[in-house]
Amino acid sequence: MEAFSNLMKGIKSGTFVYSGELEPHNVCTEVASVIEWAKTLKSIGRIVSANVTDNPQSFTAMSSLAASYIVQEASGLELVYQLRTADRNRMALTSDILGAAALGLKNILALTGDHTTMGNTPHCMPVFDLDSAHLVDLIHKMVYEGTDLAGNEITGPRVEINVGVAGNPNQEPLEIEILKMERKAEVGTEFIQTQVVFDLDVALNYLDALEHIKVPTLIGIFPPRSYGQASFFDKYVSGVTVPEDFLKTFENFKKIEDKEKRKEKIKEFNIDYFVNFIKEIKKKKACAGCHIMAVGYPDVIEPIIEGAEK
Repeated sequence: MEAFSNLMKGIKSGTFVYSGELEPHNVCTEVASVIEWAKTLKSIGRIVSANVTDNPQSFTAMSSLAASYIVQEASGLELVYQLRTADRNRMALTSDILGAAALGLKNILALTGDHTTMGNTPHCMPVFDLDSAHLVDLIHKMVYEGTDLAGNEITGPRVEINVGVAGNPNQEPLEIEILKMERKAEVGTEFIQTQVVFDLDVALNYLDALEHIKVPTLIGIFPPRSYGQASFFDKYVSGVTVPEDFLKTFENFKKIEDKEKRKEKIKEFNIDYFVNFIKEIKKKKACAGCHIMAVGYPDVIEPIIEGAEK
């Protein structure tokens, strides 16, 4: 498979890559703050790309296709266009992929997506014409065979897009998750970005279980800024669990009355915890990088990367 994007070129070169996260606001046309965050990520120097979320948890936000193009053009940071199948049929998906190719986007993260009843428009009709594996197959056919799933020939410049999928190391039993990744690898997945992982042992076990698939994997991390954020992930974010010791540490930070001191202690803990976390996952053959989902928390990203690279 060819490397069209900087992300994929970095992975193929053997460089341990770092990617970031961008999240358009719910039901909002404002994109300036997303552009500024992309510029912040780019200024760090080690972030090779950033994902633009597509209606996460089925909350309506600006089109990920539109946001990806606008932010990439304005910031100069390469973006990963997230595309989910929950609310699009194969015709709409094909149209969006053609649009992404024409707009110069080089990465797509193929997602099935959360059910529409989870979000802020729970009465809308879900689609799920394809799942994420079928979407990977569609993109792979468009890139390497020049056709859609129905065999219709694509005319014009070639589609040049690298496709990845989301993985979930927290899945129980893990065997089901590995079967899903094997299926996605068979149809052309080129990289995996995982859900947030807080437990190092869970991440290491996942990477060992994936090694035979030989698909480069970026482990997702989320340094929380408060006990509330950590607790929210544990209770409400699908597919994510937070270790009890981790939650307890953040609960203890609440006892620090001085807000600035509390903020500094949380920052120090996050840097120490995730520097060690990344150093350990880097030892695994299947691990190609780290996907840092720390939207609006620039204080920790650069120190975490610097510490992990020492």
